[in-house]
Amino acid sequence: QQCCNAHSNCNPVLVHTFRHVDAELSKLLRSFSFFPVSVMPFERFVQTGRIAKASAGPLKGRLVAIVDVIDQNRVLVDGPLTGVPRQEYRLNNLHLTKYRIKFPYTAPTSIVRKAWVDSDLKAQWKTSAWSIKAQNICKRSQLNDFDRFKLRYAKRQRNKLLTIAFNTLKKRTKSDGTPRILKKDRRERLRAEKAKPKAKK
Repeated sequence: QQCCNAHSNCNPVLVHTFRHVDAELSKLLRSFSFFPVSVMPFERFVQTGRIAKASAGPLKGRLVAIVDVIDQNRVLVDGPLTGVPRQEYRLNNLHLTKYRIKFPYTAPTSIVRKAWVDSDLKAQWKTSAWSIKAQNICKRSQLNDFDRFKLRYAKRQRNKLLTIAFNTLKKRTKSDGTPRILKKDRRERLRAEKAKPKAKK
């Protein structure tokens, strides 16, 4: 547009076309977005009261509560009911969970313990999928050779039954999802009809 104002020999048809394309492009860019403005892509934040699980280091496998953020790499954690004294810990060695307890900023251990008990976090954690998976991994690590053999044999038998059931359903179902009548079904139906006593006239 500035070029057309400066030069009087510009084609007015081209000017109109460029203005139309510019308006359509601006409208398209305004309507295009990866995420809605009201939706946050993250739900777990490093904040006071956030429950985290230690993934490495001396506290591996224990739950802790974040009490304070020291810097971008370290936080102050406390686990009064999991046997973890108050200490600093690296964020790279923590996995944030969906649970959070509420207590004041930099609260003492007694307040953290009370908030932990009041939120009934122990019962909630036991029923979570994360805890169940960890318990299964612990059980599997304690199996001996014979237990692992029995588990492998049971899985093999289960897979055989699943394969037989799947193949049966596949044979009796058409590609469009409708049931398919096999020759075996026709023979059984004819036998059942022959076995029925004939009605007396």
